Formats: sequence, C-alpha cells, structure tokens
Amino acid sequence: MAEVEKIRAKHALKNYRIEERPLEERHVNLSNGLTRAAHGLTLAEKRLVMAAVAKLDSKKFLAEGVVISTRITAAEYAEIADCEMNVAYRALASAGRNLYNRSITFFSPHFKRNGRPAGETINHMRWVGRAKYYRQEGWIELSWWPEVLPHLTGLRKNFTSYQLQQATALRSIYSWKLLELLQRFQGTGWAEYPIDDFCISMAATQKQRANFNNIRRRIIEPAVKELMEKDGWIIVWEPVKKGRRVAAVKFKFHRDPQGKLF
Repeated sequence: MAEVEKIRAKHALKNYRIEERPLEERHVNLSNGLTRAAHGLTLAEKRLVMAAVAKLDSKKFLAEGVVISTRITAAEYAEIADCEMNVAYRALASAGRNLYNRSITFFSPHFKRNGRPAGETINHMRWVGRAKYYRQEGWIELSWWPEVLPHLTGLRKNFTSYQLQQATALRSIYSWKLLELLQRFQGTGWAEYPIDDFCISMAATQKQRANFNNIRRRIIEPAVKELMEKDGWIIVWEPVKKGRRVAAVKFKFHRDPQGKLF
C-alpha cells in the first residue's frame, strides 16, 4: 500500500501545473480558516508568499503527502512590490533566511470532548518546509509545508479569493489582512468579527489588545484609510459593545464603482 501511495503521489505531482500568468490575471485563493488565521509574516514576506500562492492551481486536488514547490524571481517581486531590483534581491534573501521559521496560528473555538468542555485549540503550522534562495540567479524556491496545502489547493467552497494586484500598492500588513477579512464576505457587503478573533487575525500585540483605542488608531483606521485610498473601497465600520466593553467590530463595505487599481 505504501508503494501504491508513492506512485499516486508521484503521478499527482507530475501532473500538477504551476500557473504562470500576468500579474493582473493572478488570484490569491485561501481557505476561510487560513484567511482568519494569524499569518505571522512581515509585509515583504506577505508579498512573496501570496505571489507564490497566486501561482498555485487552487482547484487541483493533491494526493496526501505530495509536496510542491513554487519559484518567485526578483523581477516578479519587484513588479508586485513596485520597487527597485536591489530591494527585491534583499527581500528574497531575507525570506530565504527567515521564512522557514514563520508560523501560521489557527485558533479554533471552544468545543466539547466526550460531552465535556475541552476549551479552544491553538494550532501552529509552518508556511514552508524549505525556502531556497539562488542568490546568483535571483530567484527563490518555496517548498510548501504539506499540512498547509489543503488550505491552498483543492478548494471548492468556503474559501476567500482576491486579485493579487489589489494588494500591490498596499504598504501596511494590516491593510492587506483587512482586505482578506473583508473579501471573505464580498457577497454580503458586511462582516462582523469578535474582537478577540479580529486581534488574532491581525496578530495584534498584547499592548494593542490591552486598549481598544490602540486597535482603532494603530490597526483599523490606518488600514481602512489605505484600502479606501489605494484599492477603491468604501468602508464604514463601528465597534459593537457589550456593556462598556467592545465585543466585536463590524464593517459595511463595497468597492467604489469609480475606484481604480493603482
């Protein structure tokens, strides 16, 4: 049976196609669970990882245990980040050093085990099992962590999709993350996140979580402003209170029909 599984995995890998398309035609597709998770990436790493995600065939199912790799060149990074080539080379070199240690953090709500409350589950997962930087040739190869691939491939429902180009002008990791959290509910035009879940998704620091005004000033307001200015959104948001405490944040949004991608 093990040999059969190896043959199936090899066949699946041989027939897997990495998408090579112009920037304006690339889409990022993430499971909703991954959209809500804390991604643990710097802005430069986010650009690199999502550029690689946008090359995957998100509809293709992979056999269990199949590991695929994605290549990003310095020229591709420079186009996505709208930066000089020397900046792109440094971003790829830094990712080669650090990306292996970046962790996705999934938080599952409280559940029951054997009829008794078992509490929430915290699950840490890597993005890649290897990040190999070819310095002289100016490209990096990311070998995906096997357990993250079901969140990126074989997606039929419960996933978030957006154009990679939507995020190219963004200069804040919070803006990019808010784009993903809103895009998840693009069909309804509104989204409400419990404040604890929102802080987790945004990877907010303990200092920021201690006072909602910090979340407002450091995360929400700048992110909303940048999305409205650079990606043509119209967003209205409000804190939802339970007593005196902010229990959730609610967003109403749509794309400005007069807006443009910069």
